[in-house]
Amino acid sequence: MSVTGDDEDAGLRVGRPKDWAGGLPAVGNAMRIARREMGVARSTRTLLRVNQKDGFDCPGCAWPEGGHRSPAEFCENGAKAVAEEATTRRVTPEFFAAHPVGDLAVRSDHWLGGQGRLTRPMHKPAGSDHYVPVSWESAFEIIARELRALGGPDEAVFYTSGRTSNEAAFAYQLLVRRLGTNNLPDCSNMCHESSGSALTETLGIGKGTVSLDDLHRAELIFVVGQNPGTNHPRMLTALEKAKRGGARIIAVNPLPEAGLLRFKNPQHPSGLGRGTALADRFLQIRLNGDLALFQALSSLLLDSADRAFVEEHTHGFEDWERHLRGLDWDRVLAATGLTRAEVEETAADVRAAGSVVVCWAMGLTQHRNSVATIREVVNFLLLRGNVGRPGAGVCPVRGHSNVQGDRTMGIYEKPSAAFLDALGAEFGFEPPRRHGLDTVEAIRAMRDGRVKVFFGMGGNFVRATPDSAVTEAALRRTRLTVQVSTKLNRSHAVCGEEALILPTLGRTERDPGGYVTVEDSMGLVHASRGRLKAASPHLLPEVAIVCRLARAVLGDDPHVPWAEFERDYGAIRDRIARVIPGFEDFNARAPGGFALPNAPRDERRFPTATGRANFTVNELEVLEVPPGRLLLQTVRSHDQYNTTVYGLDDRYRGVRAGRRVVFVHPDDLAERGLADGDVVDLVSEWPDGERTAEGFRAISYPTARGCCAAYFPETNVLVPLDSVAETSNTPTSKSVVIRLVRADPRSPAGG
Repeated sequence: MSVTGDDEDAGLRVGRPKDWAGGLPAVGNAMRIARREMGVARSTRTLLRVNQKDGFDCPGCAWPEGGHRSPAEFCENGAKAVAEEATTRRVTPEFFAAHPVGDLAVRSDHWLGGQGRLTRPMHKPAGSDHYVPVSWESAFEIIARELRALGGPDEAVFYTSGRTSNEAAFAYQLLVRRLGTNNLPDCSNMCHESSGSALTETLGIGKGTVSLDDLHRAELIFVVGQNPGTNHPRMLTALEKAKRGGARIIAVNPLPEAGLLRFKNPQHPSGLGRGTALADRFLQIRLNGDLALFQALSSLLLDSADRAFVEEHTHGFEDWERHLRGLDWDRVLAATGLTRAEVEETAADVRAAGSVVVCWAMGLTQHRNSVATIREVVNFLLLRGNVGRPGAGVCPVRGHSNVQGDRTMGIYEKPSAAFLDALGAEFGFEPPRRHGLDTVEAIRAMRDGRVKVFFGMGGNFVRATPDSAVTEAALRRTRLTVQVSTKLNRSHAVCGEEALILPTLGRTERDPGGYVTVEDSMGLVHASRGRLKAASPHLLPEVAIVCRLARAVLGDDPHVPWAEFERDYGAIRDRIARVIPGFEDFNARAPGGFALPNAPRDERRFPTATGRANFTVNELEVLEVPPGRLLLQTVRSHDQYNTTVYGLDDRYRGVRAGRRVVFVHPDDLAERGLADGDVVDLVSEWPDGERTAEGFRAISYPTARGCCAAYFPETNVLVPLDSVAETSNTPTSKSVVIRLVRADPRSPAGG
């Protein structure tokens, strides 16, 4: 089914892409959206508390705050995220009476999100096409009834998005394991699971090894497969500071992104002028060429290895070195689309740098060989000792504000034995040991009828996942779907026979249980305190939803004080401190914030299977694309954060008032007999058949030859459920082979 809303792409306009980001337009757009959603007084009161020590953590990205914080410690997209949550618009029972589920199912993501905050628990009975109000007590009893009726606990799946607090996440995973399952898929499965898999194997910790200070002190920074100008705009300030300290920056990406070309800092006088040029070198790499690039760089740097570090701290160097000695440069150049001179000049930059940081995001994590690629990044850094010293290390840049913290709290389908031992000892029960389902496996299980109940703690599962038709059919096959949400989204319209919407407090609102905590992308834990009055008196905090559900399902649980947990989040933190290493004296340290221990960074200690940092041998593969086809990557627009679509503009790429566009190199368009502005269907080809995304305006754009890009979630339909990264099982949304087919002029973007 095509989801188009009210023909939102009819006014689509395309202009020239920008070569700089930030500046006064970013300020103006942020304030305009804030005023529209919150009003002047509410905007001022709320935005001045974002990311402040006595305020709330931005509900957008997980970029850390520095020691000194400005009064306006937020970016344009952070302001959009806050405005969406603190909006004065409301979705009432009358709205659901006027809009049956069938109507909601064909509305666009932008339209659904724009309706405002949910205000009441809502229930769609089996056989009905309408949600109706339901009491909290009845909602919990419906869930308890369905869970008790299951053939076993593994017939339920409990999904988590990245905005759940540490306290809610810990209580949630405890409930799920008290029920007897590890079916705890989360959004990490679809974004940085490849990072965690590779880093755990090679360095012994599934997180980055750098602090914000390391980034400021680095002499050379690689930004690979990432668009910080849109996805993590506050990162641009850190890069600007690094540049002023003498750092060189190398951008590696198929698309030229405005934020990596030049940054006009809106909080600095230079932001009114030309700003700061960031990237000293732009390597316009072919999609999926990153593994080949880092192997080639390492092969050129073997003569400058830090032999003392390698001998003392690493394992497997000889096998890896032997592998690199046989590197086939013709395959390197075919995979990367770069010239040998570009690679050699980049290697010279590395040789001249005393400390190197490599940052990356989903441009590296969503390919079939993503884990191998990130292992190769680690090889590259280990070669010259660029792990565990100031200004150097790995920097996977996470998305949602507490996605890393949720994993630390135990939101994981494959928990370690040590974590389960500690959890069981603390609460006096034997947690389940068998691995649970990740996101892709959960969809397969629902599709096959093996999972009957889906519970979503935040997020928009339907639009975050691949193979849209398969995912939607899978959810509709369940007996019950439950969504804990702040706002309306498509997952409320694609539901089981019976469905519940449980409205919860947002990050900006006052929580009766006290402050909550989050962990940022660099392992810093700090408190978050909302101050706004709840959007409705019928909302519950996430912790209260978990605790009341636990009491409804488990009855008088002798092992867990659920009522106390709901009243006082400090009681949860006391238990976290006894279960999870690094959280000792949690309640005492949380208000001021603290850094979690990081053995590779802090001690140059690597808790891997070998007890050392591991070099790994990874085969170089050239992704072959049949004649006439292109390699597609899915991307976000500037008016978007993950599946949340704030607006219909992508200012930096020159797109206004529409989303159904595909960015294609002008020569690739010409070779296919297409012109800028033609409307095409995107067709992906797989062993199990073709998949089509209809009605996209082709835009002539300076992307890498043979590659193209389009926005998700509109293009998730093109990615099969079974096309996943090796080891991590992450969908391959950044390397989709497609062909462009001239569209029927009646298609969505063809009006």
